[in-house]
Amino acid sequence: MRMHPISFIALLGSSTVGCAVNNKDMLHFLREHEHDVSAIEYRVGIPDTIAISAPQIVEIDGSSRTIQPDGKINLRLLGEVKITDMTSKEIAAKLEVLLSRYYVEPKVAVKIASYASKKYYIRSESAASGPRQYTGRDTILDVVMNSGLSFLDWTSRIKVTRPAHGDVPVRTIRVNVDKMIKEGDWTQNILLEPNDIVYIPPTPIAWVGLRVRELIYPVYPAIEAYSAPAYVKYADSVYDDEGGGFSTQRTTRR
Repeated sequence: MRMHPISFIALLGSSTVGCAVNNKDMLHFLREHEHDVSAIEYRVGIPDTIAISAPQIVEIDGSSRTIQPDGKINLRLLGEVKITDMTSKEIAAKLEVLLSRYYVEPKVAVKIASYASKKYYIRSESAASGPRQYTGRDTILDVVMNSGLSFLDWTSRIKVTRPAHGDVPVRTIRVNVDKMIKEGDWTQNILLEPNDIVYIPPTPIAWVGLRVRELIYPVYPAIEAYSAPAYVKYADSVYDDEGGGFSTQRTTRR
């Protein structure tokens, strides 16, 4: 049975409109209000980089260290210190304890200088797909607006999939980013977690266009090879006739 393209697009659109977000799934995802808290509780891993500030302790003040494959950093005076799976506050507290052998009430501050150990993923037909560095403060709106979107992307039907972990199964929700932008409705501005997958689908019309491109892809090189010599010959002829320059008027007259 053949279906008219317009009818197919309408059917595709109507099939997604009825997909409501499950309340339990939304509660599982929705932690945007914990935006700052999550960033503070980010636990470092290999090969994240930390920056240390300790103005009264010249041996480590201003140090920047990348976590090595064994999960440790090497500092003057202290030697090797294991810090994987710790927050910046926990690292600072650990360094203060170790430094108390040499200093009275040492004060240390630590911040994450480079996030490299955790990822989330983007899949899109037009935007750049692939892994992104997870920072603990990545909301769905941040991610989508920084993905280089085009008119081909269906931003009202974005899908976020959270892999299973422990006793929690795989969960998937749809997020309407268009509504956030147009109406200022941030109720679905979820905070991503490591390994989340963000799928930005194409619009129905873009989907049809992409499928057509897939169909003609095997013969496209032959079409291009056939048409290219004729185009070059025509362009060369116009160039010569006009005395070394193209003419829009001449091209139109032909």
